[in-house]
Amino acid sequence: MIMSDSEGKLTTAIVIGAGQRGFGYAHYQEEKPEEFRVIAVADPKKYQRERLQTLCNIADDMVFQDWREVAERERFADCVMICTQDQQHKEPAVVFAKKGYHILLEKPMATTEEDCREIVRVCKENNVFLTVCHVLRYTPWVRKIKELIDSGAIGDVVNIQHLEPVGYWHFAHSYVRGNWHKESESSPSLLAKCCHDVDLVCHWMGEKKCQKVSSFGHLSHFNKENKPKKAANRCLDCPKEVESKCPYSAVEIYINNGIKSFNKGWPVSVLTSGPPDIENVTEALRTGPYGRCVFDMDNDVMSQQVVNMQFTGGATASLSMIGFTESICAREVNVFGTKGEIRYKDGNGSVLQVDFTTGQRYHHKLESRNRGPLSGHGGADYCLMENFESALYHKDFSKIHTGADETLASHLVVFAAEKARKENRVVTINEDMSILAN
Repeated sequence: MIMSDSEGKLTTAIVIGAGQRGFGYAHYQEEKPEEFRVIAVADPKKYQRERLQTLCNIADDMVFQDWREVAERERFADCVMICTQDQQHKEPAVVFAKKGYHILLEKPMATTEEDCREIVRVCKENNVFLTVCHVLRYTPWVRKIKELIDSGAIGDVVNIQHLEPVGYWHFAHSYVRGNWHKESESSPSLLAKCCHDVDLVCHWMGEKKCQKVSSFGHLSHFNKENKPKKAANRCLDCPKEVESKCPYSAVEIYINNGIKSFNKGWPVSVLTSGPPDIENVTEALRTGPYGRCVFDMDNDVMSQQVVNMQFTGGATASLSMIGFTESICAREVNVFGTKGEIRYKDGNGSVLQVDFTTGQRYHHKLESRNRGPLSGHGGADYCLMENFESALYHKDFSKIHTGADETLASHLVVFAAEKARKENRVVTINEDMSILAN
């Protein structure tokens, strides 16, 4: 077996869950083959595990259908990369932490407060370093905003406004038809989609801690009452005069996709358990959930939600998640300070800083590089893997920006927001990190 117990030796990894995220992260082996290697994979889907096996040249006896088969063996790698569905995070994280594996864990950490706390506790008890995939922390624009705040350029932060425009077809894909459409089977949309964003707000607030949270949300539009007359239960069976006027048509999103050629990338790539060719995709639309009418589903997660936060010292923040937007996850943020403000919209080439004292406006340019398969989230997928791998290879865990305690703190804000929304009240987060409804 290949092991790495000292600085400078090859870091070995096991991928648990070889879907969109696990397969993407595994490409980092191509970037640093002398430092990092994926040596095992576990996934119940034959196509996904064999695809990753081919990518990383994994031996046949290191390919597993179930992660529990991996856990039955003595520790044989440095880390595990857990990229399973939301409700399948806690069990493997706890099991592998107890065996001493360092962990890269896809967000959200887990779907309940109790499970998140247990993961953190077990990792600490076993001296395991936990990195949660809040990849946005590693984007150039997020780092630049943090740098400007910490430099004192805008004085003391008093308010942050943050918008997450999910995108109309993206919301329909993931949160109406897809894996995150029902809270009991996955998690609330705020946790699944916006634990990233809550984490950013807390990150930018620095030493200020979130104390009080309120939240309001609604499941708009995607219900049976809004189903057009004459619409079928599946888009392939829908009358053309109805289907052609529906912005959520599965035919348009997955087959036409706004272009003349067939797109095999995301979101089409997640529709089937086999290759995403036109035959498999058409069959998936005929028989699977992605071909169903968005007004005929059993979805129950919020399609729009606002979260209001108050931090120590009186600073406030608001987060809006909206499913009905043209932009796809192109976040917008305004940071207001006592001496200036910061504005940014994801996709812009610079961060705007306004200085109240001089009246000057500074445009801080951002570097952008194509990272190939790791270009997701503006190249942050690459930066996340680079920091995680470097921390293990050089035994320098200061490189991990999204560790156990910070991630738990921001997840607690999400859980507090959901409690506030469901119970229609303001929720307090105490200094001991317990959550109390007022």
